[in-house]
Amino acid sequence: MEKYAIGVDIGGTTVKLGVFDRLGQAVEKWEIPTIKEDQGSHILPDIAASIKDKLKSLELTEADILGVGVGAPGPVDADGTVYRAVNLGWDVFNIPQALRTYLNLPVKAANDANVAAFGEMWQGGGKGHANIVAVTLGTGVGGGIIVNGSILTGATGAGGEIGHIHIEDNEPEPCGCQNHGCLEQYASATGLVRLAGRRLARDQEPSVLRSCSELSAKAVWDAVKEKDRVAIQIAEQFGEYLGKGLAAVAAVANPEVFVIGGGVSKAGEILFDYIRPAYEKYVFQGCRNARFALATLGNDAGIFGAAGLIIF
Repeated sequence: MEKYAIGVDIGGTTVKLGVFDRLGQAVEKWEIPTIKEDQGSHILPDIAASIKDKLKSLELTEADILGVGVGAPGPVDADGTVYRAVNLGWDVFNIPQALRTYLNLPVKAANDANVAAFGEMWQGGGKGHANIVAVTLGTGVGGGIIVNGSILTGATGAGGEIGHIHIEDNEPEPCGCQNHGCLEQYASATGLVRLAGRRLARDQEPSVLRSCSELSAKAVWDAVKEKDRVAIQIAEQFGEYLGKGLAAVAAVANPEVFVIGGGVSKAGEILFDYIRPAYEKYVFQGCRNARFALATLGNDAGIFGAAGLIIF
């Protein structure tokens, strides 16, 4: 009889959920709001209630379910203990133990970025590879590292935080983590805008970017595609930082492929024209053959990866 896995991706605004078969086909996908009041104490009961309702509507029972995988923001160790998820109001506790008080099912949990990386390995841009580094270029730079088909969590679940690799000594502005010169200060969407603002302030060289009502990462890449000289210089600086950072990651993780996702990745494969030269300049020779690919699962990567925690 067919068995299914449930994937859960807990976000600050919504919780995404999905029912998947063993081959990774989505049977059903849905969302519920993330209720963060009372230190996030409603989140897991709401998830359990929603799963029970969905199983009933699909005419499935808990006996048809292999288990529930959960992706959560914040450091999550290999046992599923979250070490505070500030934006959810959570302190330190074990997610599987807590969720099993509401569901009579096996539960596994991991960091949301790591889970998304697992999803991309299983059914996305890294499909067919067991060693990948997933890089999310959004408001910050997120990362997930998969080694021999397993998530690299580290001692307290902080493995894969590539956005906080130190990449620049002379950075006056603090990162969100309060260090200075982190990779995400240059390679995220906000970081790219920072680079653009600094470049435009340096001189008055003509650029289409000067006519933008609101400078954005998309505007920079659109200008690059129009062969705007200033935008190309900004993209080269972005690529230098990100390529150098990924070369450092490669020397530790030795991936077959870097899967690039997040809002900045919507620029497309032109990104690789700027990342790859710096990567090849700095990378250890034994890691030189790693290729670059775009993420393909979008916002569903987390639920795919969370279900994959159960299936594998």
